[in-house]
Amino acid sequence: MYNFELEVFKRASLCRNFEQYVFDGIRNKLFKFPIYLSAGQEYISATISQVMKEQSVEPNIFIQHRGHSTYLSFDAPIEGLIDELLGRKTGCTNGMGGSASIHSKEKNIFGHDGLMGSQVPIAVGHCYKTKHPTIVYMGDASAEEDYVLGAMGWASTKKLPILFIVEDNNLSILTEKKVRRNWEMHNVAKAFNMAGFDIDDDPNQIKYSLQNVFNAPMLLNIRTHRKFWHSGAGIDDENIFDRYKEQMNILGHQAEKIHIETKKYVEGVWQKQLEIR
Repeated sequence: MYNFELEVFKRASLCRNFEQYVFDGIRNKLFKFPIYLSAGQEYISATISQVMKEQSVEPNIFIQHRGHSTYLSFDAPIEGLIDELLGRKTGCTNGMGGSASIHSKEKNIFGHDGLMGSQVPIAVGHCYKTKHPTIVYMGDASAEEDYVLGAMGWASTKKLPILFIVEDNNLSILTEKKVRRNWEMHNVAKAFNMAGFDIDDDPNQIKYSLQNVFNAPMLLNIRTHRKFWHSGAGIDDENIFDRYKEQMNILGHQAEKIHIETKKYVEGVWQKQLEIR
């Protein structure tokens, strides 16, 4: 029997186990460039991708620099991401993008180009040209860039089928949002005459908010928590809320089994790729 929350958990489990392996790899000096881990935030893309599957929508996806979980949640090849992190020509960006700029032609995933927030005007322009359902991700800090806000206004004016996702972990590297600004993105969206929602990364809240997605521009400001450092293998707060662990506790034995099986799968794929010279 179909269980929405379990299906989302499967996607989130792939992301969490992948990021944990990468975290350990950073500590063991496996990589030669900065790594931006998305652990703690994986439930956002895991849920959105499952909702897209339910709605039979294959959107164009523009991701931010912390994009491993988005790439994996939308079923892009795990081997391509591994090879990219290893700097190989067989990587999803030919070994040239690293952690922050990952692409998948198969799944219409467009990677980050290095300028914070620039994926937003690029996504809006692409959506204007194609009129195809589009999802663009940004962090709560990159959302503050002027060209992001200008692009949102244009999307609203043209009534484009685009979904803006703000992965709001409350941090710009280490600077909290309250230090940087006194306004919220969902209110900015409403000022542009766009549907705007401020929600937690709870899968049912996200699913409910996406009922009328792509009929017009929409923004979801999704509050979440970054588990590891901005870049690298460290933990800012051992006691920070963890949606993945909470959902595993709620879903019980089935989720625990999925976690164990997925961990074994991820470790196996990594070992296979590492054996390739």
